[in-house]
Amino acid sequence: MQSLLIALIVIAIVVAFLYNFLISKKNQVENIFASVDTLLKKRFDLIPSLVATVQEAMKHEKSTLKEITSLRSQAMKPDVSSDAMVGIDKKLSSLLSSVMVAVEDYPELKANENILNLQHSLSEVEEQLSAGRRAYNQSVTDYNNAIEMFPTNILANYMSYHRKQVFSTQKSERKNPNIRELFDKK
Repeated sequence: MQSLLIALIVIAIVVAFLYNFLISKKNQVENIFASVDTLLKKRFDLIPSLVATVQEAMKHEKSTLKEITSLRSQAMKPDVSSDAMVGIDKKLSSLLSSVMVAVEDYPELKANENILNLQHSLSEVEEQLSAGRRAYNQSVTDYNNAIEMFPTNILANYMSYHRKQVFSTQKSERKNPNIRELFDKK
Protein backbone atom coordinates (compact mmCIF):
# COMPACT_ATOMS: atom_id res chain seq x y z
CA MET A 1 0.00 0.00 0.00
CA GLN A 2 2.79 2.38 0.91
CA SER A 3 4.66 1.69 -2.38
CA LEU A 4 1.47 2.46 -4.35
CA LEU A 5 1.15 5.77 -2.53
CA ILE A 6 4.81 6.61 -3.27
CA ALA A 7 4.32 5.67 -6.95
CA LEU A 8 1.25 7.94 -7.18
CA ILE A 9 3.15 10.80 -5.54
CA VAL A 10 6.06 10.36 -7.97
CA ILE A 11 3.68 10.27 -10.95
CA ALA A 12 1.90 13.41 -9.67
CA ILE A 13 5.24 15.21 -9.28
CA VAL A 14 6.34 14.19 -12.80
CA VAL A 15 3.02 15.31 -14.32
CA ALA A 16 3.22 18.62 -12.43
CA PHE A 17 6.81 19.14 -13.64
CA LEU A 18 5.86 18.38 -17.26
CA TYR A 19 2.78 20.61 -17.03
CA ASN A 20 4.82 23.52 -15.65
CA PHE A 21 7.49 22.92 -18.30
CA LEU A 22 4.91 23.17 -21.10
CA ILE A 23 3.30 26.26 -19.56
CA SER A 24 6.71 27.96 -19.31
CA LYS A 25 7.46 27.21 -22.98
CA LYS A 26 4.06 28.56 -24.08
CA ASN A 27 4.50 31.69 -21.96
CA GLN A 28 8.00 32.23 -23.29
CA VAL A 29 6.70 32.14 -26.88
CA GLU A 30 3.93 34.60 -25.99
CA ASN A 31 6.36 36.91 -24.19
CA ILE A 32 8.84 37.04 -27.05
CA PHE A 33 6.04 37.45 -29.60
CA ALA A 34 4.79 40.42 -27.55
CA SER A 35 8.25 41.99 -27.91
CA VAL A 36 8.25 41.38 -31.66
CA ASP A 37 4.69 42.69 -31.82
CA THR A 38 5.82 45.90 -30.13
CA LEU A 39 8.53 46.34 -32.76
CA LEU A 40 6.03 45.60 -35.52
CA LYS A 41 3.76 48.29 -34.10
CA LYS A 42 6.69 50.71 -34.06
CA ARG A 43 7.30 49.84 -37.71
CA PHE A 44 3.59 50.23 -38.51
CA ASP A 45 3.64 53.67 -36.87
CA LEU A 46 6.50 54.72 -39.17
CA ILE A 47 4.69 53.55 -42.30
CA PRO A 48 2.14 56.41 -42.61
CA SER A 49 4.96 58.96 -42.42
CA LEU A 50 6.96 57.08 -45.02
CA VAL A 51 3.97 56.70 -47.34
CA ALA A 52 2.97 60.36 -47.02
CA THR A 53 6.51 61.54 -47.68
CA VAL A 54 7.18 59.45 -50.77
CA GLN A 55 3.67 59.25 -52.21
CA GLU A 56 3.83 62.40 -54.31
CA ALA A 57 7.20 61.70 -55.88
CA MET A 58 6.57 58.01 -56.50
CA LYS A 59 3.27 58.04 -58.35
CA HIS A 60 4.14 54.83 -60.20
CA GLU A 61 4.59 53.06 -56.85
CA LYS A 62 1.05 53.97 -55.79
CA SER A 63 -0.22 50.37 -55.82
CA THR A 64 2.70 49.26 -53.65
CA LEU A 65 2.05 52.08 -51.18
CA LYS A 66 -1.66 51.17 -51.08
CA GLU A 67 -0.80 47.54 -50.40
CA ILE A 68 1.56 48.58 -47.59
CA THR A 69 -1.21 50.68 -46.05
CA SER A 70 -3.67 47.78 -46.38
CA LEU A 71 -1.27 45.32 -44.72
CA ARG A 72 -0.66 47.81 -41.91
CA SER A 73 -4.41 48.06 -41.33
CA GLN A 74 -4.73 44.28 -41.20
CA ALA A 75 -1.88 44.01 -38.73
CA MET A 76 -3.30 46.66 -36.43
CA LYS A 77 -6.55 44.72 -35.87
CA PRO A 78 -6.79 43.48 -32.28
CA ASP A 79 -7.72 39.88 -33.12
CA VAL A 80 -4.78 39.07 -35.42
CA SER A 81 -3.22 35.72 -34.53
CA SER A 82 0.51 35.26 -34.25
CA ASP A 83 0.48 33.04 -37.36
CA ALA A 84 -1.41 35.69 -39.36
CA MET A 85 1.02 38.35 -38.12
CA VAL A 86 3.93 36.24 -39.37
CA GLY A 87 2.34 36.17 -42.86
CA ILE A 88 1.62 39.90 -42.85
CA ASP A 89 5.18 40.60 -41.72
CA LYS A 90 6.59 38.58 -44.65
CA LYS A 91 4.57 40.53 -47.20
CA LEU A 92 5.24 43.89 -45.57
CA SER A 93 8.99 43.31 -45.31
CA SER A 94 9.16 42.53 -49.01
CA LEU A 95 7.15 45.60 -50.00
CA LEU A 96 9.05 47.97 -47.70
CA SER A 97 12.40 46.83 -49.02
CA SER A 98 11.27 47.41 -52.61
CA VAL A 99 10.07 50.92 -51.72
CA MET A 100 13.33 51.75 -49.98
CA VAL A 101 15.32 50.58 -53.00
CA ALA A 102 13.02 52.55 -55.32
CA VAL A 103 13.62 55.70 -53.25
CA GLU A 104 17.24 55.52 -54.38
CA ASP A 105 16.04 56.37 -57.91
CA TYR A 106 14.68 59.75 -56.81
CA PRO A 107 17.42 62.31 -56.07
CA GLU A 108 14.92 64.76 -54.58
CA LEU A 109 13.78 62.08 -52.14
CA LYS A 110 17.29 60.94 -51.31
CA ALA A 111 18.14 64.52 -50.36
CA ASN A 112 14.93 64.99 -48.34
CA GLU A 113 15.80 65.06 -44.64
CA ASN A 114 12.46 63.50 -43.67
CA ILE A 115 13.11 60.53 -45.94
CA LEU A 116 16.63 60.13 -44.58
CA ASN A 117 15.33 60.17 -41.01
CA LEU A 118 12.53 57.74 -41.86
CA GLN A 119 14.95 55.43 -43.65
CA HIS A 120 17.27 55.50 -40.65
CA SER A 121 14.39 54.87 -38.21
CA LEU A 122 12.98 52.08 -40.35
CA SER A 123 16.41 50.51 -40.73
CA GLU A 124 16.90 50.61 -36.96
CA VAL A 125 13.49 49.00 -36.36
CA GLU A 126 14.22 46.36 -39.01
CA GLU A 127 17.47 45.43 -37.21
CA GLN A 128 15.60 45.14 -33.91
CA LEU A 129 12.89 43.09 -35.62
CA SER A 130 15.51 40.78 -37.04
CA ALA A 131 16.89 40.12 -33.56
CA GLY A 132 13.37 39.71 -32.19
CA ARG A 133 12.46 37.25 -34.94
CA ARG A 134 15.54 35.16 -34.12
CA ALA A 135 14.61 35.05 -30.42
CA TYR A 136 10.99 34.24 -31.29
CA ASN A 137 12.00 31.48 -33.70
CA GLN A 138 14.25 29.90 -31.07
CA SER A 139 11.46 30.06 -28.51
CA VAL A 140 8.94 28.59 -30.97
CA THR A 141 11.38 25.80 -31.87
CA ASP A 142 11.80 24.95 -28.16
CA TYR A 143 8.01 25.04 -27.71
CA ASN A 144 7.34 22.90 -30.81
CA ASN A 145 9.96 20.39 -29.65
CA ALA A 146 8.38 20.26 -26.20
CA ILE A 147 4.88 19.58 -27.53
CA GLU A 148 6.07 16.94 -30.00
CA MET A 149 8.57 14.96 -27.91
CA PHE A 150 7.66 12.13 -25.60
CA PRO A 151 6.44 12.27 -22.82
CA THR A 152 5.42 15.96 -22.92
CA ASN A 153 3.55 15.39 -26.20
CA ILE A 154 0.91 13.40 -24.30
CA LEU A 155 0.21 16.24 -21.91
CA ALA A 156 0.49 18.85 -24.67
CA ASN A 157 -2.11 16.99 -26.71
CA TYR A 158 -4.40 16.88 -23.67
CA MET A 159 -3.87 20.64 -23.21
CA SER A 160 -4.68 21.22 -26.93
CA TYR A 161 -1.30 22.80 -27.66
CA HIS A 162 -0.50 23.09 -31.36
CA ARG A 163 2.63 23.88 -33.34
CA LYS A 164 3.41 27.55 -33.76
CA GLN A 165 4.71 29.05 -36.98
CA VAL A 166 8.18 30.60 -37.10
CA PHE A 167 9.10 33.75 -38.98
CA SER A 168 10.72 32.74 -42.25
CA THR A 169 11.92 34.36 -45.42
CA GLN A 170 9.88 34.12 -48.59
CA LYS A 171 11.56 32.50 -51.58
CA SER A 172 11.46 35.80 -53.46
CA GLU A 173 13.47 37.47 -50.67
CA ARG A 174 16.18 34.78 -50.75
CA LYS A 175 17.41 35.64 -54.22
CA ASN A 176 19.42 38.71 -55.10
CA PRO A 177 17.17 41.54 -56.25
CA ASN A 178 17.49 42.75 -59.81
CA ILE A 179 18.29 46.40 -59.10
CA ARG A 180 18.13 47.35 -62.78
CA GLU A 181 14.56 46.04 -62.91
CA LEU A 182 13.59 48.17 -59.92
CA PHE A 183 14.98 51.29 -61.58
CA ASP A 184 13.34 50.55 -64.92
CA LYS A 185 9.83 50.53 -63.38
CA LYS A 186 9.26 54.14 -64.36
